[in-house]
Amino acid sequence: MLPILMYHGLHADEHDDGHFEPVYSVRPDAFAAQLDWLKRNGRRTILLDALDQARDGDVVITFDDGDVSNARTALPLLAARGMVAEFMVTSDFIGTPGWLAEADIATLLDAGMGVQAHGRTHRFLEDLDETSMRAELADSRSRLQALGAPADAVALPGGRGGIRERDAAFAIGYRQVLTSIPGCNRRVDPGRLERIAVTRDLELDAFAALVDWKGVAPRLRVLHHATLALPKRVLGNARYAALRERLLRQ
Repeated sequence: MLPILMYHGLHADEHDDGHFEPVYSVRPDAFAAQLDWLKRNGRRTILLDALDQARDGDVVITFDDGDVSNARTALPLLAARGMVAEFMVTSDFIGTPGWLAEADIATLLDAGMGVQAHGRTHRFLEDLDETSMRAELADSRSRLQALGAPADAVALPGGRGGIRERDAAFAIGYRQVLTSIPGCNRRVDPGRLERIAVTRDLELDAFAALVDWKGVAPRLRVLHHATLALPKRVLGNARYAALRERLLRQ
């Protein structure tokens, strides 16, 4: 079993630098408490290039998109505890307001963190034609590698993608494909790595249950993911995303 935690930005509130998201912006103090729980319970954080040597109790921490809080807030909290994380960066966001700059990428790498890909523009890969989909994967990897990052893994933007996207990623040179499917990777499949989303309202006891993948919390996550699959199919990714955005603003 290998839990892979999925974070986005760390924000106390909407006034913090970066891109606050009502569901996925975790409070910095909550993140610190979660890291402390991992340490108290003997959990070791590893990077994706160590999957082959993973042992029971290991955890992978990932951050999607490349919010500026990844370097300003997450990195100091991780470094203070001797922990590591993978930062899945959308390459066209680099250097734009609220996102990581090239210097931030260097800082993360120098601190022993991983920097991986999350598409070029964050468009949902399964909505694109073959040429555009492959360009999203290839261009993102090239840009990050030019900055010194390994970019051997890709997190599918929005978790959208299947066999076509996986095969294209492997053909381009990626070694792992991370999804947004909830799970604990009882069998580690590099082409379909499951992740556990850490949300703003997640209490510490529920966080612990998800990491251990025991009790009610994991069942609720699986049910929630399955429930959302139907409206995504009916509405399509673009209309579903627009509807979600409107509802969150209310």
